[in-house]
Amino acid sequence: MSKIAKRIPGLILAAAMLLSIAACGGSAASSDNSTVSDSKAGSSEALVQKESVTLSLWHIWAADSESSKAPFEKVLADFQTANPDIKLKVDATENETYKTKIRAAVAANEAPDIFFYWSGGYMKSFVDAGKLLPLNDYLDDETRSRQLTGTLSNMTFDGKIYGLAHSMSVGTFFINKELFAQNNVKIPETYEDLTAAVKAFRGKGITPMAVGAKDTWCIDMYLDILETRQAGYDACYKALTKTGSFEEPDIIEGARKLQELIDMGAFTDGAQGVTRDESEVPFYEGKIPMYFNGSWTIGNIMRPDSKIKDKIQIIKFPKLSDKSDINDFTGGVSEIFVVNANTKFKDESVKAIKYISENFAKEVYLAGAGLPTWKVSVDESKIDPLTKELVKLTQDSKTYTLWWNTLLEGDDSQLYMNKSAELFAKRITPEQFVKDLQTMNTKK
Repeated sequence: MSKIAKRIPGLILAAAMLLSIAACGGSAASSDNSTVSDSKAGSSEALVQKESVTLSLWHIWAADSESSKAPFEKVLADFQTANPDIKLKVDATENETYKTKIRAAVAANEAPDIFFYWSGGYMKSFVDAGKLLPLNDYLDDETRSRQLTGTLSNMTFDGKIYGLAHSMSVGTFFINKELFAQNNVKIPETYEDLTAAVKAFRGKGITPMAVGAKDTWCIDMYLDILETRQAGYDACYKALTKTGSFEEPDIIEGARKLQELIDMGAFTDGAQGVTRDESEVPFYEGKIPMYFNGSWTIGNIMRPDSKIKDKIQIIKFPKLSDKSDINDFTGGVSEIFVVNANTKFKDESVKAIKYISENFAKEVYLAGAGLPTWKVSVDESKIDPLTKELVKLTQDSKTYTLWWNTLLEGDDSQLYMNKSAELFAKRITPEQFVKDLQTMNTKK
């Protein structure tokens, strides 16, 4: 079994990054032949035929608003230069549409040679169906040693490794300190501070928190951290791994607090009809004081043309009860690249994801779009201050609970997203919410 959502000592990932950085200053593939000639003038040697292959690659960074798009495209271009005999046919699709598209392609045995996916339980159905290529035989000790400790855990099942990650993401609470100062509102250290801030901003006609609830995973970002801060890591972990129950009083209370914030007017007006990208526009314009989302958001905050890059700080999301720990985080190693088990070009495909994953780790770090899972060497002066602040903020981390909709398997993941949307819309009560989730743990 994969060691998903496992308790991770802070010095394994966050501090390990600091140490490693400080120490460094259905395949859609086709083939064709390219001719390579001797460069010596007048040579009578025969022309040498070198086989070339084309690998199809799918990913989710389609929009310019994606902080990972530019660094990823750079890595692809670099790979093509370094490997002229391997051509990449690249297809990019927006996140939510991509999920449906890739599942359909895999089910029909029409998946690309290489594709982006999510680790944990989310990928397990593909593993169980034999759709992904095990990578163990392709990863020598030297390759493994270049990755940070624990990186491969979320994509390992029954001792077999099925993907390579490039970065680690952390659920991050972004604060526009200028808006707090201008409106004489205290930056929240407790839940009481948080609700007071919500009421104060809403009273001034300012939307307190951004969320694009049309993309359900954005609701889950808030719900995951509320549950972690209310019920604590252990209760959440046990419920998610079917060794405990969702019908715990504190898990119910975590759901209730989400609805409490909704009732206060904490979130984007008409949020259920607003996408993630749409909800972020006023935040990037400096009009929304609080936002909880993945650490990849730093990449957009710190863009050269950003209106808020000098106005944002990140803080730990406040505790909601004594059962939680301020150093328990959501997130972890979730975004990966995998190889289609049916590709005609296994060696080339693995070569490609090894290159892409390792080099993308460096580029996303430089772009502020993620923390690297490889031991990259970078010029520290080029790392933006907000990313450095995130590393410092998480260096005392005790646990990381993988995003719930990623940790949970297949139908369970979809059930969680459906029920969190219903909870957000207030179509169900917190009690009904956990009762419905508990069906995951009682079904045979």
